[in-house]
Amino acid sequence: MTTQNWNIDLSFEEDGTRTACKASLSGPNAPGVEGTGIARRSPGDTPDAKIGEELAAARACSELAHELVGRAASDVEGHTHRPADIAM
Repeated sequence: MTTQNWNIDLSFEEDGTRTACKASLSGPNAPGVEGTGIARRSPGDTPDAKIGEELAAARACSELAHELVGRAASDVEGHTHRPADIAM
């Protein structure tokens, strides 16, 4: 049995009303995919960086997951020469 570990790296940029997050994978043989997510604070809301980070990270990880599924589907199609039926 072979064991591999991939890490999800999250980096954030904040400007007071907007939080952006980039999610990427690192580790040996990790595919080069990444996702981005943005959270915007409503003007009437009290600033809370934690909420913006959580929402932006969730959106970035969701996009990362969709990128991985797309890559897997392409790999399956490359092996089978048929459309992949991969659901998320």
